[in-house]
Amino acid sequence: MNETDNTDNHDRTHDGRYDVVVVGGGAAGLSAALVLGRARLRTLVVDAGEPRNAPSSHMQGYLSRDGMSPAEFLALGREEIARYGVELVRDRVTEVTRDEDFTVVLDAGRPVRARRLIVATGLKDELPEVPGVAERFGRDVLHCPFCHGWEVRDEPFGVLASSAMSVHQALIVSQWSKDVTFFLHRVAEEELSDQDLRRLAAAGVDVVPGEVAELVTEDDRLTGVRLADGTTHTRSVLFVGPRPVPQTGLLERLGAELNETPFGAYPVVDPTGLTTVPGVWAAGNAIGFTEQVVHAASGGYRAAAAIVGDLLMSELDAAVSG
Repeated sequence: MNETDNTDNHDRTHDGRYDVVVVGGGAAGLSAALVLGRARLRTLVVDAGEPRNAPSSHMQGYLSRDGMSPAEFLALGREEIARYGVELVRDRVTEVTRDEDFTVVLDAGRPVRARRLIVATGLKDELPEVPGVAERFGRDVLHCPFCHGWEVRDEPFGVLASSAMSVHQALIVSQWSKDVTFFLHRVAEEELSDQDLRRLAAAGVDVVPGEVAELVTEDDRLTGVRLADGTTHTRSVLFVGPRPVPQTGLLERLGAELNETPFGAYPVVDPTGLTTVPGVWAAGNAIGFTEQVVHAASGGYRAAAAIVGDLLMSELDAAVSG
Protein backbone atom coordinates (compact mmCIF):
# COMPACT_ATOMS: atom_id res chain seq x y z
CA MET A 1 0.00 0.00 0.00
CA ASN A 2 1.30 3.40 -0.96
CA GLU A 3 1.02 4.98 2.47
CA THR A 4 3.38 7.36 4.23
CA ASP A 5 3.49 9.43 7.41
CA ASN A 6 4.51 12.71 5.74
CA THR A 7 4.37 14.54 2.43
CA ASP A 8 8.04 14.19 1.40
CA ASN A 9 7.31 11.56 -1.24
CA HIS A 10 4.50 13.66 -2.68
CA ASP A 11 6.76 16.68 -3.01
CA ARG A 12 9.48 14.72 -4.78
CA THR A 13 7.03 13.08 -7.15
CA HIS A 14 5.19 16.11 -8.45
CA ASP A 15 6.12 19.07 -6.31
CA GLY A 16 3.21 18.56 -3.91
CA ARG A 17 0.60 19.20 -6.59
CA TYR A 18 -2.49 17.05 -7.01
CA ASP A 19 -5.57 17.12 -9.13
CA VAL A 20 -7.67 16.20 -6.09
CA VAL A 21 -7.09 16.00 -2.36
CA VAL A 22 -9.59 13.86 -0.47
CA VAL A 23 -9.86 14.78 3.20
CA GLY A 24 -10.99 11.67 5.06
CA GLY A 25 -10.17 8.01 4.46
CA GLY A 26 -13.44 6.30 5.36
CA ALA A 27 -15.88 4.67 2.96
CA ALA A 28 -16.72 7.94 1.20
CA GLY A 29 -13.13 9.10 0.83
CA LEU A 30 -11.77 5.76 -0.34
CA SER A 31 -14.62 5.24 -2.79
CA ALA A 32 -13.95 8.68 -4.27
CA ALA A 33 -10.23 7.98 -4.43
CA LEU A 34 -10.82 4.70 -6.28
CA VAL A 35 -12.83 6.44 -9.00
CA LEU A 36 -10.33 9.30 -9.25
CA GLY A 37 -7.36 6.97 -9.47
CA ARG A 38 -9.00 4.91 -12.20
CA ALA A 39 -9.64 8.17 -14.07
CA ARG A 40 -5.89 8.84 -14.02
CA LEU A 41 -6.08 11.88 -11.76
CA ARG A 42 -3.28 12.56 -9.28
CA THR A 43 -5.03 11.99 -5.97
CA LEU A 44 -4.02 12.24 -2.33
CA VAL A 45 -6.12 10.92 0.56
CA VAL A 46 -5.44 12.50 3.94
CA ASP A 47 -6.70 10.16 6.64
CA ALA A 48 -6.70 10.98 10.34
CA GLY A 49 -7.66 7.36 11.13
CA GLU A 50 -10.80 8.14 13.15
CA PRO A 51 -13.70 6.34 11.41
CA ARG A 52 -17.12 6.78 13.00
CA ASN A 53 -17.83 3.03 13.04
CA ALA A 54 -14.54 2.05 14.70
CA PRO A 55 -16.30 0.76 17.88
CA SER A 56 -18.26 -1.80 15.81
CA SER A 57 -16.89 -5.27 15.18
CA HIS A 58 -18.98 -5.71 12.04
CA MET A 59 -21.02 -3.73 9.52
CA GLN A 60 -24.23 -4.89 7.89
CA GLY A 61 -26.47 -4.09 4.96
CA TYR A 62 -23.68 -3.55 2.42
CA LEU A 63 -24.31 -6.02 -0.40
CA SER A 64 -21.41 -8.50 -0.71
CA ARG A 65 -19.74 -7.04 2.42
CA ASP A 66 -22.44 -7.92 4.96
CA GLY A 67 -20.80 -8.85 8.28
CA MET A 68 -17.34 -7.58 7.38
CA SER A 69 -15.46 -5.70 10.07
CA PRO A 70 -15.04 -1.96 9.41
CA ALA A 71 -11.27 -2.32 9.85
CA GLU A 72 -11.05 -5.04 7.20
CA PHE A 73 -13.27 -3.03 4.85
CA LEU A 74 -10.99 0.01 5.09
CA ALA A 75 -7.83 -2.08 4.75
CA LEU A 76 -9.12 -3.60 1.51
CA GLY A 77 -10.11 -0.15 0.26
CA ARG A 78 -6.62 1.18 0.87
CA GLU A 79 -5.13 -1.72 -1.06
CA GLU A 80 -7.48 -1.08 -3.97
CA ILE A 81 -6.73 2.64 -4.31
CA ALA A 82 -2.99 1.96 -4.20
CA ARG A 83 -3.29 -0.13 -7.39
CA TYR A 84 -4.18 3.06 -9.27
CA GLY A 85 -1.41 5.23 -7.90
CA VAL A 86 -3.51 7.00 -5.28
CA GLU A 87 -1.42 8.13 -2.34
CA LEU A 88 -2.60 8.00 1.25
CA VAL A 89 -1.04 9.90 4.12
CA ARG A 90 -1.79 9.37 7.81
CA ASP A 91 -2.24 12.95 8.82
CA ARG A 92 -4.77 15.63 9.56
CA VAL A 93 -5.67 18.71 7.52
CA THR A 94 -5.31 21.79 9.68
CA GLU A 95 -6.11 24.51 7.15
CA VAL A 96 -7.25 25.04 3.58
CA THR A 97 -6.90 28.29 1.65
CA ARG A 98 -7.70 29.15 -1.93
CA ASP A 99 -6.29 31.31 -4.65
CA GLU A 100 -6.26 29.82 -8.14
CA ASP A 101 -6.07 26.35 -6.59
CA PHE A 102 -6.37 25.07 -3.02
CA THR A 103 -3.49 24.98 -0.56
CA VAL A 104 -3.99 22.18 1.93
CA VAL A 105 -1.88 22.37 5.10
CA LEU A 106 -1.25 19.12 6.95
CA ASP A 107 -0.48 18.69 10.61
CA ALA A 108 2.99 17.52 9.57
CA GLY A 109 3.49 21.11 8.44
CA ARG A 110 3.99 20.84 4.69
CA PRO A 111 1.37 22.22 2.30
CA VAL A 112 0.14 20.44 -0.80
CA ARG A 113 -1.78 21.92 -3.70
CA ALA A 114 -5.03 20.65 -5.19
CA ARG A 115 -7.25 21.70 -8.07
CA ARG A 116 -10.34 20.20 -6.40
CA LEU A 117 -11.26 19.01 -2.89
CA ILE A 118 -13.49 16.31 -1.48
CA VAL A 119 -14.31 16.69 2.21
CA ALA A 120 -15.26 13.36 3.74
CA THR A 121 -14.46 14.11 7.37
CA GLY A 122 -17.60 12.50 8.78
CA LEU A 123 -18.89 13.17 12.25
CA LYS A 124 -18.33 12.18 15.86
CA ASP A 125 -20.93 10.64 18.16
CA GLU A 126 -21.26 12.18 21.62
CA LEU A 127 -22.74 9.51 23.87
CA PRO A 128 -25.07 10.03 26.83
CA GLU A 129 -23.13 10.43 30.06
CA VAL A 130 -24.44 7.32 31.76
CA PRO A 131 -21.88 5.01 33.39
CA GLY A 132 -21.32 1.99 31.19
CA VAL A 133 -22.65 3.43 27.93
CA ALA A 134 -19.33 4.52 26.42
CA GLU A 135 -17.57 1.32 27.53
CA ARG A 136 -20.13 -0.91 25.83
CA PHE A 137 -20.90 1.17 22.76
CA GLY A 138 -20.72 -0.92 19.61
CA ARG A 139 -21.15 -4.16 21.58
CA ASP A 140 -24.48 -4.38 23.40
CA VAL A 141 -25.05 -0.63 23.55
CA LEU A 142 -26.11 0.27 20.02
CA HIS A 143 -27.62 3.15 18.09
CA CYS A 144 -28.77 1.75 14.73
CA PRO A 145 -31.12 -1.23 14.42
CA PHE A 146 -30.50 -1.39 10.67
CA CYS A 147 -26.81 -1.96 11.46
CA HIS A 148 -27.20 -4.38 14.38
CA GLY A 149 -30.85 -5.29 14.84
CA TRP A 150 -30.69 -8.73 13.21
CA GLU A 151 -27.79 -9.81 15.43
CA VAL A 152 -29.74 -9.01 18.62
CA ARG A 153 -33.24 -9.88 17.40
CA ASP A 154 -35.77 -11.00 20.00
CA GLU A 155 -33.55 -10.05 22.93
CA PRO A 156 -34.85 -7.76 25.70
CA PHE A 157 -34.21 -4.24 24.40
CA GLY A 158 -33.89 -1.02 26.28
CA VAL A 159 -33.99 2.43 24.68
CA LEU A 160 -32.45 5.35 26.52
CA ALA A 161 -34.28 8.60 25.81
CA SER A 162 -32.14 11.65 25.13
CA SER A 163 -35.05 13.81 23.98
CA ALA A 164 -38.70 13.45 23.05
CA MET A 165 -37.45 12.51 19.54
CA SER A 166 -36.18 9.23 21.03
CA VAL A 167 -39.75 7.94 20.75
CA HIS A 168 -39.03 7.26 17.09
CA GLN A 169 -36.07 5.04 18.00
CA ALA A 170 -38.15 3.13 20.54
CA LEU A 171 -40.82 2.48 17.93
CA ILE A 172 -38.39 1.48 15.17
CA VAL A 173 -36.50 -1.08 17.25
CA SER A 174 -39.78 -2.87 17.99
CA GLN A 175 -39.44 -4.29 14.48
CA TRP A 176 -36.59 -6.47 15.79
CA SER A 177 -37.91 -7.33 19.26
CA LYS A 178 -41.31 -7.27 20.90
CA ASP A 179 -39.72 -6.88 24.34
CA VAL A 180 -38.82 -3.18 24.42
CA THR A 181 -38.54 -0.89 27.43
CA PHE A 182 -38.30 2.85 26.85
CA PHE A 183 -36.36 4.55 29.66
CA LEU A 184 -37.36 8.21 29.78
CA HIS A 185 -34.21 9.07 31.77
CA ARG A 186 -34.27 12.89 31.95
CA VAL A 187 -37.21 13.33 29.60
CA ALA A 188 -40.48 14.13 31.35
CA GLU A 189 -43.46 12.02 30.33
CA GLU A 190 -45.34 15.27 29.70
CA GLU A 191 -42.95 15.98 26.81
CA LEU A 192 -44.39 13.04 24.88
CA SER A 193 -47.44 13.74 22.75
CA ASP A 194 -50.67 11.77 23.01
CA GLN A 195 -49.89 10.26 19.61
CA ASP A 196 -46.44 9.20 20.89
CA LEU A 197 -47.99 7.42 23.85
CA ARG A 198 -50.63 5.74 21.71
CA ARG A 199 -48.04 4.48 19.26
CA LEU A 200 -45.78 3.20 22.03
CA ALA A 201 -48.71 1.34 23.55
CA ALA A 202 -49.69 -0.11 20.16
CA ALA A 203 -46.12 -1.32 19.64
CA GLY A 204 -46.08 -2.94 23.09
CA VAL A 205 -43.27 -0.69 24.32
CA ASP A 206 -43.13 -0.26 28.10
CA VAL A 207 -42.47 3.33 29.16
CA VAL A 208 -40.41 3.70 32.35
CA PRO A 209 -39.98 7.15 33.93
CA GLY A 210 -37.02 7.99 36.11
CA GLU A 211 -33.36 8.79 35.57
CA VAL A 212 -31.00 5.99 34.58
CA ALA A 213 -28.07 5.76 36.98
CA GLU A 214 -25.91 3.09 35.34
CA LEU A 215 -25.74 -0.06 33.28
CA VAL A 216 -25.39 -3.41 34.99
CA THR A 217 -23.00 -6.01 33.57
CA GLU A 218 -22.03 -9.56 34.40
CA ASP A 219 -19.23 -11.56 32.76
CA ASP A 220 -18.64 -8.65 30.40
CA ARG A 221 -22.24 -8.65 29.14
CA LEU A 222 -25.02 -6.15 29.65
CA THR A 223 -27.62 -7.61 31.99
CA GLY A 224 -29.66 -4.65 33.14
CA VAL A 225 -30.39 -0.96 33.47
CA ARG A 226 -30.42 0.49 36.99
CA LEU A 227 -32.42 3.62 37.79
CA ALA A 228 -31.51 6.28 40.31
CA ASP A 229 -34.13 4.91 42.72
CA GLY A 230 -32.25 1.59 42.80
CA THR A 231 -34.66 -0.48 40.72
CA THR A 232 -33.07 -2.61 38.01
CA HIS A 233 -34.67 -3.69 34.75
CA THR A 234 -33.27 -6.78 33.08
CA ARG A 235 -32.08 -5.90 29.57
CA SER A 236 -29.40 -7.42 27.33
CA VAL A 237 -29.34 -4.67 24.67
CA LEU A 238 -29.60 -0.91 25.04
CA PHE A 239 -30.19 1.47 22.16
CA VAL A 240 -29.05 5.06 22.61
CA GLY A 241 -29.20 8.19 20.50
CA PRO A 242 -25.75 9.81 20.34
CA ARG A 243 -25.53 13.51 19.65
CA PRO A 244 -23.90 13.81 16.22
CA VAL A 245 -21.17 16.41 15.89
CA PRO A 246 -20.45 17.09 12.18
CA GLN A 247 -16.78 17.63 11.40
CA THR A 248 -17.37 20.61 9.14
CA GLY A 249 -14.64 22.97 10.32
CA LEU A 250 -12.79 23.00 6.98
CA LEU A 251 -15.99 23.63 5.07
CA GLU A 252 -16.94 26.49 7.36
CA ARG A 253 -13.54 28.13 6.95
CA LEU A 254 -13.91 27.86 3.19
CA GLY A 255 -17.24 29.68 3.44
CA ALA A 256 -19.56 26.77 2.60
CA GLU A 257 -23.22 27.38 3.31
CA LEU A 258 -24.56 25.09 6.04
CA ASN A 259 -28.07 23.86 6.67
CA GLU A 260 -29.20 23.57 10.29
CA THR A 261 -30.96 20.30 11.13
CA PRO A 262 -32.05 18.65 14.39
CA PHE A 263 -28.87 16.53 14.06
CA GLY A 264 -26.38 19.32 13.46
CA ALA A 265 -25.36 21.69 10.66
CA TYR A 266 -24.38 20.10 7.34
CA PRO A 267 -23.25 21.66 4.06
CA VAL A 268 -25.73 22.53 1.37
CA VAL A 269 -24.86 20.25 -1.57
CA ASP A 270 -26.20 19.41 -5.01
CA PRO A 271 -26.94 15.80 -6.05
CA THR A 272 -23.23 15.16 -6.74
CA GLY A 273 -22.09 16.53 -3.38
CA LEU A 274 -20.89 19.88 -4.72
CA THR A 275 -21.00 22.47 -1.94
CA THR A 276 -21.66 26.18 -2.38
CA VAL A 277 -17.89 26.66 -2.65
CA PRO A 278 -16.73 26.14 -6.25
CA GLY A 279 -14.37 23.19 -6.52
CA VAL A 280 -15.30 21.66 -3.15
CA TRP A 281 -17.38 18.52 -2.82
CA ALA A 282 -18.51 16.73 0.35
CA ALA A 283 -19.58 13.13 0.90
CA GLY A 284 -20.48 10.62 3.61
CA ASN A 285 -21.43 11.68 7.11
CA ALA A 286 -19.96 15.08 6.30
CA ILE A 287 -23.27 15.78 4.52
CA GLY A 288 -25.73 14.04 6.85
CA PHE A 289 -26.31 12.08 10.02
CA THR A 290 -28.01 9.08 8.40
CA GLU A 291 -25.39 8.22 5.76
CA GLN A 292 -24.59 4.53 6.23
CA VAL A 293 -21.42 2.94 4.84
CA VAL A 294 -23.15 1.98 1.60
CA HIS A 295 -24.51 5.53 1.18
CA ALA A 296 -21.11 7.03 1.97
CA ALA A 297 -19.39 4.89 -0.65
CA SER A 298 -22.02 5.85 -3.21
CA GLY A 299 -21.66 9.53 -2.36
CA GLY A 300 -17.90 9.37 -2.75
CA TYR A 301 -18.32 7.73 -6.16
CA ARG A 302 -20.76 10.43 -7.33
CA ALA A 303 -18.51 13.25 -6.16
CA ALA A 304 -15.46 11.76 -7.85
CA ALA A 305 -17.27 11.19 -11.15
CA ALA A 306 -18.49 14.80 -11.10
CA ILE A 307 -14.95 16.06 -10.49
CA VAL A 308 -13.57 14.02 -13.39
CA GLY A 309 -16.02 15.73 -15.72
CA ASP A 310 -15.52 19.14 -14.13
CA LEU A 311 -11.73 19.07 -14.53
CA LEU A 312 -11.90 17.77 -18.09
CA MET A 313 -14.38 20.41 -19.21
CA SER A 314 -12.35 23.14 -17.51
CA GLU A 315 -9.25 22.05 -19.39
CA LEU A 316 -11.09 21.86 -22.70
CA ASP A 317 -12.69 25.29 -22.20
CA ALA A 318 -9.28 26.75 -21.38
CA ALA A 319 -7.81 25.21 -24.53
CA VAL A 320 -10.65 26.57 -26.66
CA SER A 321 -10.42 30.08 -25.23
CA GLY A 322 -6.62 30.09 -25.32
